[in-house]
Amino acid sequence: MRVIGELPNNFCKISLFQWNEKYLVKFELGLYEQTFKIDEYEVADVEELKSLISEDFIKKVMQRFDDMHADWGEIALG
Repeated sequence: MRVIGELPNNFCKISLFQWNEKYLVKFELGLYEQTFKIDEYEVADVEELKSLISEDFIKKVMQRFDDMHADWGEIALG
């Protein structure tokens, strides 16, 4: 797996990887992470991939982090 970049963001860490003819976009926040795998043929290049990661998309990712935290809280705290 090869690191091809990071996207600056105030909410979470966003890393871009290239592996097995796929791009991986990894979002990390605290104990949680989300990874999206995109086939290389679905985007023209890394710059197009970066352009797809909009503020609206990041808001949805952040909401999913909130949901993940709530789900973990339910099972961890009983």
